Amino acid sequence: MAERRKVQAQAVRLHGLPPLIASGTRLLILGSFPGAASLAAQQYYAHPQNHFWKILRAVWPEGPHGADADSYQIRSEWLLGKGLGLWDVYAACEREGSLDAHIRHAEANDFASLARLCPQLRAIAHNGGESYRHARHTAALGVPVHRLPSTSPANASWSFERKLAAWREVFEQSGLL
Repeated sequence: MAERRKVQAQAVRLHGLPPLIASGTRLLILGSFPGAASLAAQQYYAHPQNHFWKILRAVWPEGPHGADADSYQIRSEWLLGKGLGLWDVYAACEREGSLDAHIRHAEANDFASLARLCPQLRAIAHNGGESYRHARHTAALGVPVHRLPSTSPANASWSFERKLAAWREVFEQSGLL
């Protein structure tokens, strides 16, 4: 127990990624907080086993292929061009590892700014349960709020096909398909 308190006392404050949004963003995907791989790469969903980018390629098969599919800048421009944006519910927190269950002393992002930054916003989708805990705050923006199954490799109870079906349904409801 004393060892656990010592580790918590030495926790480092982590800061999330800036929003990946544009004025044409119609659907905003909100994760909880970037995992260690994403923070290190400074890229959303950088863990190679996360299903996020694989789901997008399945939903929009005409997307970047080959070397372009590996370019974060090209993938980012592609999803922004489709009206999709990315952000997280937490701007900063303390966390050891990448699991949401280890998030401590979290500071929420400024959701109120989204109305100004994304005037075409039509819906928000929370990627996983930890993110969805903030649905009451995002619902205040007056757009539909959806709960999506987490694309994290830690969400092994959902098959890829089941995740894809849920994500495709929200994309259809939001006019992105």
